[in-house]
Amino acid sequence: MSTAIRTRIVKIGNSQGIRIPKLLLEQSGLNAEVEVEVEGDCLVIRPAPRQRAGWEDAFIAMAEHQDDSLLDGLSTLDGLSTTEWDDAEWDW
Repeated sequence: MSTAIRTRIVKIGNSQGIRIPKLLLEQSGLNAEVEVEVEGDCLVIRPAPRQRAGWEDAFIAMAEHQDDSLLDGLSTLDGLSTTEWDDAEWDW
């Protein structure tokens, strides 16, 4: 069962905000960065998605399908392996 607590909108500098009671934060599991979105006449607050979420699984899948090679070929410059981009863009 959800808990409803009445609070006020307060001025914070040039913005406005609300204080979220500890009880609601504990029940929701919110603890860091969040997204705030308008849905109809409601503000929805949800955990912000993690940066780069799912990248590890995508890299594993790429390796399994042998789709993890460089887009441009390797060349050798003074015994160093370089890419075509390195050869064109960098002054060695």
